Amino acid sequence: MASKYFCLFIYTFFGVFSLFSQESGTRNKLAGQVALYKSDLRGPYKDIRWFCTDGSIRAPKDPCPDNIGPGVQHARYKDEVIALGKEHHIYLGQILAYTDVDVFWDTDVNHSRLKQYQLDKYLRSVDDGWILRKGQFYRGAIQVEDEEAWGIAFYEWLLAKDDVLKSEYFLIRQSLKDIPHSGDNDLAQKMRSQSKVISDELNGFMDLRVKIHGQPEVTDIDKVKTFRQKNSAKITPALNAKFDGLLATMTTFFKPVDFAKLQQKVPLLKGTLLGNSLDEFVANTLTETTPSIMVSEASQLILDIREGILNEKRPLARLQLLDVSLKLEELIFKNAQQWQPKDVKEQLEKICYLGTASTGAGYLELWEWTQIQGALSQSEKASMSLAELTTVLETARGAVEWSAAMVKANYQQVVDTYASFEPLTYGFIDDRIRGSIALHLGKSVGELGDFIANASALANKVMDIPNQSAIRGLNPGYAFGELVVVTGSPEEVEVSSDKIYIFQRSPSDLKPVAGIATVAEGNMVSHVQLLARNLGIPNAALSGENLQSLKQYNGQMVFYAVSNKGNVIVKPESQMTQEEHGLFTKKERSSEKIEVPIGQIRLDQTEILNLRSVDAHDSGKLCGPKAANLGQLKKMFPDKVVEGLVIPFGIFREHMDQEMPGQSVSYWKFLNQMFADAERLLGNHMSEVEVEKYQLEQLEILREAIKKMTLKPGFLTQLDTDFHAVFGQSLGEIPVFLRSDTNMEDLKDFTGAGLNLTLFNVLDRDRILNGIKEVWASPYTERSFKWRQKYLLNPENVFPSILVIPSVDVDYSGVLITKGINSGDEQDLTIAFSRGAGGAVDGQSAETYTIFHDGGYRLLAPARETYFNRLPKTGGTGKKTATFDKAVVNEQNIDDIRKLSQIIRKTLPEETKSDYNGAYDVELGFQNNKLWLFQIRPFVENKKALGSGYLESITPKIDATKEISLSKNLK
Repeated sequence: MASKYFCLFIYTFFGVFSLFSQESGTRNKLAGQVALYKSDLRGPYKDIRWFCTDGSIRAPKDPCPDNIGPGVQHARYKDEVIALGKEHHIYLGQILAYTDVDVFWDTDVNHSRLKQYQLDKYLRSVDDGWILRKGQFYRGAIQVEDEEAWGIAFYEWLLAKDDVLKSEYFLIRQSLKDIPHSGDNDLAQKMRSQSKVISDELNGFMDLRVKIHGQPEVTDIDKVKTFRQKNSAKITPALNAKFDGLLATMTTFFKPVDFAKLQQKVPLLKGTLLGNSLDEFVANTLTETTPSIMVSEASQLILDIREGILNEKRPLARLQLLDVSLKLEELIFKNAQQWQPKDVKEQLEKICYLGTASTGAGYLELWEWTQIQGALSQSEKASMSLAELTTVLETARGAVEWSAAMVKANYQQVVDTYASFEPLTYGFIDDRIRGSIALHLGKSVGELGDFIANASALANKVMDIPNQSAIRGLNPGYAFGELVVVTGSPEEVEVSSDKIYIFQRSPSDLKPVAGIATVAEGNMVSHVQLLARNLGIPNAALSGENLQSLKQYNGQMVFYAVSNKGNVIVKPESQMTQEEHGLFTKKERSSEKIEVPIGQIRLDQTEILNLRSVDAHDSGKLCGPKAANLGQLKKMFPDKVVEGLVIPFGIFREHMDQEMPGQSVSYWKFLNQMFADAERLLGNHMSEVEVEKYQLEQLEILREAIKKMTLKPGFLTQLDTDFHAVFGQSLGEIPVFLRSDTNMEDLKDFTGAGLNLTLFNVLDRDRILNGIKEVWASPYTERSFKWRQKYLLNPENVFPSILVIPSVDVDYSGVLITKGINSGDEQDLTIAFSRGAGGAVDGQSAETYTIFHDGGYRLLAPARETYFNRLPKTGGTGKKTATFDKAVVNEQNIDDIRKLSQIIRKTLPEETKSDYNGAYDVELGFQNNKLWLFQIRPFVENKKALGSGYLESITPKIDATKEISLSKNLK
């Protein structure tokens, strides 16, 4: 990743909020403001005024004259609330009638004001009014009728925009649950909030709260009444009133949706194609009470509305269609729980219809549903093989994960910001997911997973938590250590190499860990995933519910294993077998380390090289594998690889012979003396932890000194000359990438992917020169050093070279692996692409496919990243906002990748005269559909993990051809 002074922090939601989140003083100040507003009778408001049509403002008792117009009355914000919006783009207690519609839509800052409005309403519901705890009784501050009139005007303005409705369908539809426009409210969210408030005050209510949040049923009303009666002695009058409120909400919520009344509220739909479909649906449901039929017909209609809404050009008619869609989701949510499939066939039908409904509700994009609909529409068959049924399960599980990721992608940024001063914010995303069709889709997929696990004996054994079928292994391996469950942001967590971590998502710069599992896996070919796969670190994906269930085991010593087939074991230390204890002897662990070969390194090459003059044979001799292999690709694909310069090992080594400032020795002697001292200290029985601390302190001194190193005049002269000769412009006139390229990367058994620095799109001459020194210093960072120390026998022998290439502002970029990681077929391909530059390799949620060698492809995951990098000609990194309504890659791209991989597999071994016959890891991108190649390396997997006798012993032998009758009972 680029160092921070190379990043162009344009004034976007991303930039402003990232900066704000780092300012602890500002966070504390705002937390204090929120606390004050909670106890202030006016909350965040200063006073109440009349706002007249002519722009004049009048006192509360001096209404707007008739000749001006009626005007509106509402509160004004406190001065510090206004300042907060101007300085940090944070808006508290928003009054809609006080806001221009285009300002509220907030396009330049990714609609943050709308999202903050939704979040504010959630916080009020779970925290007794939140900042309006006292202010909610401030009479006249907010006029409901004015807010509703504003809401209708807002949607009339917004829904006139076809492109916005298409690209932001999910967000617009979600906003209807919060923005007043029709007198309705979100009863499901209100019910969850009320149950949370009660459980916070009365611990014994927690089980019922969990039930109401996860599997709400009409019978829960009697359960709440029974609980209140049994615990009457503990219930205060105030709490009793809250029980009354919850029961009233539940009673209303579980009433059947009255679509006959709804028809009267949507007069603009009368006689239209979708209006006729609604009439037909209402006629059918007046006498139909079977849950399966209700769900299936409502699911199809909710999808029809989404697919046909753009054909309806009247904005208010579109608003009515969206209101109908929300009512249909409410009906599906209520009836899905009542639909209890009796056999596999019916379970597949239910999953397919709930997937249909999730698409109609916006949790999946239409193009995504097109990709997976066929796999989920197979219930007409009499039987399926275990392999076919497993593919259905994987696809359905993907639909659940993508639905949850849609919520996170839209709201995570604003949640992270508010959570820095209001911890209750963390519950917002979970609440949104639990109130969605994805809740019941996930439950149904879990039930199918349990059935398949029993049929294949491929079951997880993760402590004693529920719903384990959602857990799946990504990389085989085993570990023993303390379990650490991280529920918040992972970026500030200081990880340890002997602990096992459960994250919402992995940190962008992960240091060595014993094992890892994540809710958001990112993508299977990110640098973090490749390192885990290469080094045999067990790695799994799990659900948010699984993470919450594991919190009770935080801090315990556990054994963790992922088999070659992906089943997962987590057990307490007390249950480990003798064989499992034996896996962690020091002898076996030390045998895993490998040695960096330095016998053929050429440190006498102290001239800058043209990329065209190096090839794969120079890897580890003159330069690292990035430059050597890219030079090889330049010879093979001259029109697909940019020009470049290579700063070889020898130039770095020559500079390291200079005297180090403040020391009496050279940089090189200082480095080697540190390693010698470390050996001596270990020999004197100093602990490894203390020795490592000493080494890191010394490396920090070295790293900072390298950054200030004087570059030799001869090197600078040649750099200026060669830069102009190769790129056609002078140093500082075109932006370039500076890619660290060490001799410790892409070894036979160690990838080193992403451990050292790459600087993005550097333009300024001085920054390029300083960047060279930063790249030279990067192997001595804590993260890079710890990975080397853990897995290399001679980590002191690291030599960085640098690859200098011009920036290509790609539309999207990613990784190609010339094998099917998911399918297990060596002839298939795996690709993962993100919008913009560098996202896929940095671990973003990337659009991922298996491309089959015999034709066709399968979508494994869509991209769910809101922001992506662009590389402007002015240098630095610009952040752009993405929508998900279109796929990242297209058919032509996939065809180009297929052809490229065929040439690589056949020609690269011939050109390099190599006996390597494994898969390759290729970084590439597309600009205006033209393919550009940036890197190729062997795809290194951990042979010890893949060939481990223990892992083989816990891997069930599965007969994938076994036929399963779809009439088979689920239980």
